[in-house]
Amino acid sequence: MISNYKYKPLFYFSITFLVTYTLWLAGAYVSFQDGRNGLYTLLMLPGLMAPFLISLIIIFASKNSDLKKDFVNRLINLRLIRPKVLPVFFLIMPLTVLASIFLSLPLGGSISQFQLSEGFSFSGFIPALAILVLAAGFEELGWRGYAFDSLQSRYTYLKASIIFGILWSLWHFPLIFVNNSYQYEIFHENIWYGVNFFVSIIPMGVLISWICIKNGKSVIAAILFHFIVNISQEALNMSQTTKCIETVVLIAVVAVIIASDKKMFFSKEHLAAEAN
Repeated sequence: MISNYKYKPLFYFSITFLVTYTLWLAGAYVSFQDGRNGLYTLLMLPGLMAPFLISLIIIFASKNSDLKKDFVNRLINLRLIRPKVLPVFFLIMPLTVLASIFLSLPLGGSISQFQLSEGFSFSGFIPALAILVLAAGFEELGWRGYAFDSLQSRYTYLKASIIFGILWSLWHFPLIFVNNSYQYEIFHENIWYGVNFFVSIIPMGVLISWICIKNGKSVIAAILFHFIVNISQEALNMSQTTKCIETVVLIAVVAVIIASDKKMFFSKEHLAAEAN
């Protein structure tokens, strides 16, 4: 966060939502038109890139050299990533998934959920793995490039993380109307599975924010962790009911992290620095 720059969270999120919603809702319409199965991706991809592109425009149009240097440093400086955090970095989501499957067994969940998935839970014109990579990359380039800093310039890390999680969840909303999207599929399977998807994003937003902060706000760290989250959700044959259990487990994990790192989450030192 740059002390000599006034962040504009309302402007950033308003423009990002407007651009993404416009493109994705148009893409949703096209995705159902016969003979246009690939055309809708020309609308979906720019919508996915919107958080990054708008961050980039705001940063480089600001004429603030410190803001530009900070963004570039967090994008390329691997030394920001702390080795001590790496075990948590790589294990927290796979262990959360395994714990959720284990907890589902007494409730009737199948032990086959521990098996590797035979494929991805969604399909489309672009290969599913490429979508997971692109989603992690373009989202975090925007969210960590500008969006989260704009929130933490006004709030404690905890409040900024929760607000970000809610906004990030709502940002995905148009996807429930896109043919063949993961969100479309689960909403039509069971509306509560769809609701769970949006609820689960909120603690996930807090978790990714914590990982990012603990690694010197490294954008690379956020992208890598986001991809680990995505691939962890797809690697095993986990049922949607178990994913509901996973949301509860994830909330518990985040609660433990907040309780064990209260000094960081409730700190107002960065707000005092901003005021000065």
